[in-house]
Amino acid sequence: MAEDMRYSGEIDYNDVQRTMQLAAEMNTGWHTEEEVREYLRKITGSDIPDTVRVFTPFHINYGKSTTFGKDSFVNFGCTFLALGGITIEEGVFIGPHCVLATEYHPEDPVHRHELRTKPIVVKRNAWLGADVKVLAGVTIGENAIVAAGSVVTKDVPDNMIVAGSPAKVIRPIDPERK
Repeated sequence: MAEDMRYSGEIDYNDVQRTMQLAAEMNTGWHTEEEVREYLRKITGSDIPDTVRVFTPFHINYGKSTTFGKDSFVNFGCTFLALGGITIEEGVFIGPHCVLATEYHPEDPVHRHELRTKPIVVKRNAWLGADVKVLAGVTIGENAIVAAGSVVTKDVPDNMIVAGSPAKVIRPIDPERK
Protein backbone atom coordinates (compact mmCIF):
# COMPACT_ATOMS: atom_id res chain seq x y z
CA MET A 1 0.00 0.00 0.00
CA ALA A 2 1.11 3.54 -0.67
CA GLU A 3 2.39 5.80 2.07
CA ASP A 4 0.03 8.22 3.84
CA MET A 5 -0.02 11.76 2.54
CA ARG A 6 -1.86 14.52 4.35
CA TYR A 7 -3.82 16.91 2.24
CA SER A 8 -1.58 19.92 2.47
CA GLY A 9 -3.30 22.42 0.25
CA GLU A 10 -0.91 21.63 -2.64
CA ILE A 11 -4.04 21.12 -4.69
CA ASP A 12 -5.69 24.38 -5.63
CA TYR A 13 -9.35 24.30 -4.59
CA ASN A 14 -10.13 26.25 -7.77
CA ASP A 15 -8.91 23.21 -9.74
CA VAL A 16 -11.33 21.02 -7.79
CA GLN A 17 -14.19 23.41 -8.58
CA ARG A 18 -13.18 23.57 -12.26
CA THR A 19 -13.05 19.75 -12.44
CA MET A 20 -16.49 19.37 -10.90
CA GLN A 21 -17.90 22.04 -13.23
CA LEU A 22 -16.51 20.26 -16.31
CA ALA A 23 -17.80 16.90 -15.02
CA ALA A 24 -21.26 18.40 -14.49
CA GLU A 25 -21.24 19.79 -18.05
CA MET A 26 -20.07 16.43 -19.40
CA ASN A 27 -22.92 14.69 -17.53
CA THR A 28 -25.61 17.03 -18.85
CA GLY A 29 -27.31 15.92 -22.01
CA TRP A 30 -26.04 13.58 -24.68
CA HIS A 31 -22.37 13.66 -25.76
CA THR A 32 -20.58 11.50 -28.28
CA GLU A 33 -17.65 9.36 -27.10
CA GLU A 34 -15.28 11.89 -28.69
CA GLU A 35 -16.94 14.78 -26.85
CA VAL A 36 -16.62 12.88 -23.56
CA ARG A 37 -12.92 12.31 -24.28
CA GLU A 38 -12.54 16.05 -24.95
CA TYR A 39 -14.07 16.78 -21.55
CA LEU A 40 -11.70 14.23 -19.98
CA ARG A 41 -8.74 15.91 -21.68
CA LYS A 42 -9.79 19.23 -20.14
CA ILE A 43 -10.41 17.60 -16.75
CA THR A 44 -7.08 15.74 -16.63
CA GLY A 45 -4.98 18.26 -18.55
CA SER A 46 -3.47 15.30 -20.40
CA ASP A 47 -3.86 13.24 -23.53
CA ILE A 48 -6.70 10.74 -23.47
CA PRO A 49 -6.21 8.01 -26.08
CA ASP A 50 -8.95 7.78 -28.70
CA THR A 51 -9.64 4.20 -27.56
CA VAL A 52 -10.72 5.27 -24.03
CA ARG A 53 -14.47 4.99 -23.41
CA VAL A 54 -16.22 6.54 -20.43
CA PHE A 55 -20.00 6.32 -20.13
CA THR A 56 -21.69 9.20 -18.38
CA PRO A 57 -22.62 10.04 -15.76
CA PHE A 58 -19.05 10.03 -14.51
CA HIS A 59 -18.18 11.93 -11.35
CA ILE A 60 -14.70 13.16 -10.48
CA ASN A 61 -13.46 15.81 -8.08
CA TYR A 62 -9.90 16.34 -9.34
CA GLY A 63 -8.52 15.42 -12.71
CA LYS A 64 -4.90 16.54 -12.85
CA SER A 65 -3.69 13.40 -11.09
CA THR A 66 -5.87 10.97 -13.04
CA THR A 67 -4.68 9.01 -16.08
CA PHE A 68 -6.44 6.64 -18.48
CA GLY A 69 -4.55 4.03 -20.51
CA LYS A 70 -5.53 3.08 -24.03
CA ASP A 71 -8.45 0.68 -24.48
CA SER A 72 -9.70 1.37 -20.94
CA PHE A 73 -13.44 1.48 -20.27
CA VAL A 74 -15.44 3.07 -17.44
CA ASN A 75 -19.14 2.20 -17.30
CA PHE A 76 -22.12 4.32 -16.13
CA GLY A 77 -22.29 5.99 -12.74
CA CYS A 78 -18.70 5.72 -11.54
CA THR A 79 -17.15 8.11 -9.03
CA PHE A 80 -13.45 8.95 -8.74
CA LEU A 81 -12.41 10.81 -5.58
CA ALA A 82 -9.03 11.51 -7.07
CA LEU A 83 -7.08 14.02 -4.96
CA GLY A 84 -4.51 11.31 -4.23
CA GLY A 85 -4.11 10.25 -7.86
CA ILE A 86 -5.74 7.47 -9.88
CA THR A 87 -3.92 5.53 -12.57
CA ILE A 88 -6.01 3.43 -14.95
CA GLU A 89 -3.64 1.41 -17.11
CA GLU A 90 -4.20 -0.05 -20.57
CA GLY A 91 -7.15 -2.37 -21.16
CA VAL A 92 -8.84 -1.86 -17.78
CA PHE A 93 -12.61 -2.49 -17.47
CA ILE A 94 -14.50 -0.71 -14.71
CA GLY A 95 -18.12 -1.80 -14.22
CA PRO A 96 -21.07 0.44 -13.45
CA HIS A 97 -21.36 2.33 -10.15
CA CYS A 98 -17.78 1.73 -9.01
CA VAL A 99 -16.13 4.13 -6.56
CA LEU A 100 -12.38 4.72 -6.45
CA ALA A 101 -11.65 6.80 -3.34
CA THR A 102 -8.10 8.04 -2.80
CA GLU A 103 -9.23 10.23 0.08
CA TYR A 104 -9.97 9.29 3.67
CA HIS A 105 -10.05 10.63 7.22
CA PRO A 106 -8.09 9.31 10.21
CA GLU A 107 -9.79 7.11 12.76
CA ASP A 108 -8.68 9.31 15.67
CA PRO A 109 -11.48 11.84 16.40
CA VAL A 110 -8.87 14.51 17.18
CA HIS A 111 -7.62 14.30 13.57
CA ARG A 112 -10.81 13.16 11.84
CA HIS A 113 -11.33 16.49 10.07
CA GLU A 114 -7.96 16.12 8.33
CA LEU A 115 -8.15 14.93 4.75
CA ARG A 116 -5.53 12.38 3.76
CA THR A 117 -4.83 10.70 0.46
CA LYS A 118 -3.13 7.66 -1.02
CA PRO A 119 -3.00 6.86 -4.76
CA ILE A 120 -4.94 4.07 -6.46
CA VAL A 121 -3.46 2.11 -9.37
CA VAL A 122 -5.48 -0.27 -11.55
CA LYS A 123 -2.99 -2.24 -13.60
CA ARG A 124 -3.19 -3.49 -17.16
CA ASN A 125 -6.23 -5.59 -18.14
CA ALA A 126 -7.76 -5.60 -14.66
CA TRP A 127 -11.53 -5.84 -14.42
CA LEU A 128 -13.67 -4.30 -11.67
CA GLY A 129 -17.20 -5.72 -11.60
CA ALA A 130 -20.29 -3.62 -10.94
CA ASP A 131 -20.49 -1.62 -7.71
CA VAL A 132 -16.90 -2.26 -6.60
CA LYS A 133 -15.36 0.11 -4.05
CA VAL A 134 -11.57 0.60 -4.10
CA LEU A 135 -10.10 2.39 -1.10
CA ALA A 136 -7.10 4.69 -0.82
CA GLY A 137 -3.65 3.23 -1.38
CA VAL A 138 -4.77 0.07 -3.19
CA THR A 139 -3.14 -1.38 -6.30
CA ILE A 140 -5.23 -3.78 -8.37
CA GLY A 141 -2.85 -6.22 -10.07
CA GLU A 142 -2.44 -6.93 -13.74
CA ASN A 143 -5.25 -9.08 -15.20
CA ALA A 144 -6.96 -9.27 -11.79
CA ILE A 145 -10.73 -9.56 -11.46
CA VAL A 146 -12.63 -7.91 -8.61
CA ALA A 147 -16.08 -9.49 -8.21
CA ALA A 148 -19.16 -7.27 -8.26
CA GLY A 149 -20.02 -5.61 -4.96
CA SER A 150 -16.57 -6.09 -3.45
CA VAL A 151 -14.83 -3.57 -1.18
CA VAL A 152 -11.09 -3.60 -1.85
CA THR A 153 -9.06 -2.51 1.18
CA LYS A 154 -5.71 -4.15 0.31
CA ASP A 155 -3.61 -4.70 -2.80
CA VAL A 156 -4.84 -7.36 -5.22
CA PRO A 157 -2.13 -9.63 -6.68
CA ASP A 158 -1.68 -10.03 -10.43
CA ASN A 159 -3.83 -12.70 -12.11
CA MET A 160 -6.11 -13.29 -9.11
CA ILE A 161 -9.86 -13.13 -8.54
CA VAL A 162 -10.98 -11.40 -5.35
CA ALA A 163 -14.45 -11.03 -3.86
CA GLY A 164 -16.24 -9.86 -0.75
CA SER A 165 -16.16 -7.10 1.81
CA PRO A 166 -13.36 -6.82 2.53
CA ALA A 167 -12.20 -8.45 -0.70
CA LYS A 168 -10.21 -11.66 -0.31
CA VAL A 169 -8.42 -13.82 -2.87
CA ILE A 170 -10.76 -16.49 -4.23
CA ARG A 171 -8.45 -18.17 -6.72
CA PRO A 172 -6.03 -17.56 -9.59
CA ILE A 173 -7.46 -16.75 -13.00
CA ASP A 174 -7.83 -19.91 -15.09
CA PRO A 175 -7.18 -19.05 -18.77
CA GLU A 176 -8.93 -22.30 -19.81
CA ARG A 177 -12.16 -21.48 -17.95
CA LYS A 178 -14.94 -19.98 -20.06
